[in-house]
Amino acid sequence: MRPTEQIQDQRPVTIVDNHETTRSRLLAMKAVEAALEKKAVEPVLLDVHELASYTDFILVVSGRSDRQVAAIADGVAEALSRENARPLGKEGTKGGHWTLLDFGDLIVHVFYHPVRDFYDLESFWVDAPRVRLEIPPEARASVDEAY
Repeated sequence: MRPTEQIQDQRPVTIVDNHETTRSRLLAMKAVEAALEKKAVEPVLLDVHELASYTDFILVVSGRSDRQVAAIADGVAEALSRENARPLGKEGTKGGHWTLLDFGDLIVHVFYHPVRDFYDLESFWVDAPRVRLEIPPEARASVDEAY
């Protein structure tokens, strides 16, 4: 593994080099791209391959409405299916507040933004390095959106 780098919030970013996590990383980045195409807000990609035995990456994104949550989840599933990755499981697809997609080496959580703030899933993985992402300004939540 190469040395870690620092990102703006001073959390370490791990550059993954081994073969086992290369495909997981590719799928994770495709998932981020697909979520952003559906106007997801505040994507966070956590590298948990050294902390968890069941997955390599966890992607957490938000939508601004229940319909957008569904659209983001569908967009991610569709994009990853083009990479021959099918979800092993899907949860919460009917409620519109929190959808979980389990691709094995990648777990995707799509939240309605106020619900994401409530559950604060990222705080459970405070020791997990965040993967550096290029996030466009429109994918940032404004102060008004922090409920």
